[in-house]
Amino acid sequence: MRRRTVTVNNKMQRGYRYVLSAAPGRNFDAQFTPQLTPAQMLRLGVFGGKYMTDCRREFPKSWFTRARLSPRKADPACNFFGIDASQPLSEWRRKGWIHPADPRGWFQWYCRYYMGRRMPEEDAGRSGGGRRSGATCGKSRNIASRATCSAGGDSGRRCCTGLTTAARFDAPIWPPRRGCVPGGFSSAP
Repeated sequence: MRRRTVTVNNKMQRGYRYVLSAAPGRNFDAQFTPQLTPAQMLRLGVFGGKYMTDCRREFPKSWFTRARLSPRKADPACNFFGIDASQPLSEWRRKGWIHPADPRGWFQWYCRYYMGRRMPEEDAGRSGGGRRSGATCGKSRNIASRATCSAGGDSGRRCCTGLTTAARFDAPIWPPRRGCVPGGFSSAP
């Protein structure tokens, strides 16, 4: 794969640069086996549809084609389960779960990792390939690589370990619930 540099300019990062050194969706750590792609998670209304609404230029347009997005603020109706399952970013910061390269948290790390960014020391903790200590690594590893728990007997429904999204469902994930905007916003970000 030919290396490519990405420059980020959004509300939370200005001039941040990173290199894509792996093909998108490939060459993950052997212990990292996500069940959903970032696009699938966005279609399920991750973080009440308010996650990454100002940084769509960084990622493929296809990720946002059927994303459940909320134009103003997080809306539990956008979430597949119709609930507010998120903690505020301030809580993530307080607990030390935020890496400076990814100020939005584990999902931003996952999106960039999926696209091909590799940061060996950070990735080892988040993807499950390392034995680092600390809340950031453990929390991210639990969420990002094993992000499923049983959600109801033999129904086959699965959900994230406490945040927002889904791993595998019997129920359809479309159309969006009230308040969500299919495919994003009517105006460019």
